[in-house]
Amino acid sequence: MRVLLVEDNPELVSLLIKGLGQSGFSADSVGTVGDALHVLATMKYAAVVLDLGLPDEDGLILLRDMRRKHDTTPVLVLTARDGVSDRVIGLREGADDYLAKPFAMEELVARLQALLRRPGNLLGRLLTFGNVSLDTEGRQVFVGGAARAFPARETAVLEILLRRCGNVAPKRLFEDQLFGLSGDVGSNAVEVYVHRLRKMLGDAGASVKIHTVRGVGYLMAEEKPG
Repeated sequence: MRVLLVEDNPELVSLLIKGLGQSGFSADSVGTVGDALHVLATMKYAAVVLDLGLPDEDGLILLRDMRRKHDTTPVLVLTARDGVSDRVIGLREGADDYLAKPFAMEELVARLQALLRRPGNLLGRLLTFGNVSLDTEGRQVFVGGAARAFPARETAVLEILLRRCGNVAPKRLFEDQLFGLSGDVGSNAVEVYVHRLRKMLGDAGASVKIHTVRGVGYLMAEEKPG
C-alpha cells in the first residue's frame, strides 16, 4: 500500500517513511500544497497523511480541493493544531481522521489501517484466493496454510493481484505502488518481480497462476485441477 505524506519537516518525514515501511506501507512525500496537488493529479494513493501547517498554503486547501474533485482517498490529518474547534473544522472539510502532534507511530499506523478497513476502502486484514493468503498487516504469505517467506517487493505484487482477483491489474498500477515518485523503475522492473513471484508461487504449490495480458497488465486466476 502506497501513501502520500504531505509534510514539510524533513526529520518527521524520515521517521514516518521508516515507521510506515516497517508496517508494510510505502510512502512518497511532498512538502507543499502545490506539490501535493500536482502529484495527486497524476497518481493514485491508498491514503494521504496531511499536515496543515505547510509553507505555501494551509493543508485544508488541499483537503477542500480533493473533496471538490470527488477524490475519496482517505485523509488522515496530522497536525499540531489540537483544539476541538480545529478538529471539527478538519472533519467537516472532509478529513477521515485526525491525529495531533506529538504522536506515537503505532497509533498512526493503527489509524491508517482502520481507515483502510472501512467499507469501500482497500485494506482487508486477510486476503485469500485459492490456497494463497496474505496477512496485510503482518506481511505474511500463506500457501496451503503454510507460512512462506516472500521478499517485500514480491509480497507487494501479490497484494495488488489479490485485491483485483478476476480483474486485470494494469502495469502502471504496479509501477505506482511499487516505486511511486522514486523513479527507481526500469523498463522491465515490473516483469522481473512478477516473474519471481510466479516462480515462488509455483514452487510453493499455489493453486493460482499469474497470467500476462499483453499490453495491459496481469491477471491472477485459480487453476482448476485436471
